[in-house]
Amino acid sequence: MALSSSDSSDRTSQSHFRKPPQHCQCCHRPVAVTFHHLIPKKAHRRDRFKREYSKAELNQGIHICRLCHRGIHRLYDELTLARRFNSLEQLLADAALARHFLWVSKQKERRGSPDWL
Repeated sequence: MALSSSDSSDRTSQSHFRKPPQHCQCCHRPVAVTFHHLIPKKAHRRDRFKREYSKAELNQGIHICRLCHRGIHRLYDELTLARRFNSLEQLLADAALARHFLWVSKQKERRGSPDWL
């Protein structure tokens, strides 16, 4: 059965292998981005997460800049992220993360910095 162009685009939009956006989904800066698993890979092997989520759900994520990514993991451990912050909306609604994303949004991209890709 042949797939229509809309079917194939729907399928690729669900995958984290598609071309990432050209901006961070948290601070909205137009910088290079990395992939952040909404349910950290460390939690994937735990029975609770295997039962509650499909493999596709476990592999869902967002594309964010290194500064936002580093801030998320600096503020919360993997299991807290898996339990309480497993969607973009939950990450953006958190007061501590919102402050961090606001600060990052005001930063300029510097070529020589470790955050530049």
